[in-house]
Amino acid sequence: MIEYAKTWLELKLDRRAVTALEYGLIAGIIVATIAVGFGTLATSMSTKFTTIGGSL
Repeated sequence: MIEYAKTWLELKLDRRAVTALEYGLIAGIIVATIAVGFGTLATSMSTKFTTIGGSL
C-alpha cells in the first residue's frame, strides 16, 4: 500500500504531461489560424485573378 501511495504521489507531482498538453494546444491553435488564413487568402487571390483575367 505504501508503494501505491508513493507512486501516486510521484505521478501527481509530475508536470511533464501538462506541459506537453499545453504545447500541443498551442500548436493546434497555430495550425488552425494558419489554415483559416490560407483559406481566406486563397479566396481573395482567386477573386483578384478572376477580375484581372476578365479585364484582359
